[in-house]
Amino acid sequence: MDRVSKHNYYLDIAQTVAERSTCMRKMYGAIIVKDDVIVSTGYNGAPRGRKNCCDIKYCMRDKLGIPRGERYELCRSVHAEANAIIAAARERMLGAVLYMVCVDPSDRSIVPGCTSCMMCKRQVINAGISTVIVRDTKDEFRMINVEDWIENDDSLSGIFGY
Repeated sequence: MDRVSKHNYYLDIAQTVAERSTCMRKMYGAIIVKDDVIVSTGYNGAPRGRKNCCDIKYCMRDKLGIPRGERYELCRSVHAEANAIIAAARERMLGAVLYMVCVDPSDRSIVPGCTSCMMCKRQVINAGISTVIVRDTKDEFRMINVEDWIENDDSLSGIFGY
């Protein structure tokens, strides 16, 4: 019997979480796992009580022609990683793994090569999460050691986007 790997099991769950996203650009799902227990989940969408982009039928960043990875203060959404972190107790995140999947809203395909934005990287670091695993295809993923984000501080590069 072929069993799905543990990482792909959690990535499948993160991909399902992404289906709740309300973003018109990209749908992200994230789950935080520690000791083989799901600590929390999150997807990108407007803060509770505010209208979602999919409800108002436009994305302000698209409307203004803002490239990906820039000017997040104009975005209505709270990112998936941030929502998962907000929903978890810090002691449950120390040494945990964050699994993340990005889905294209137009055809629900997996978007390869995605990573956390600079703001989410800072939140992941401060949460004490040790590893981020990002799905690139149904069976392939990348493992990121969060310590690398500390050592290679991209906020000092002057390069925007991701």
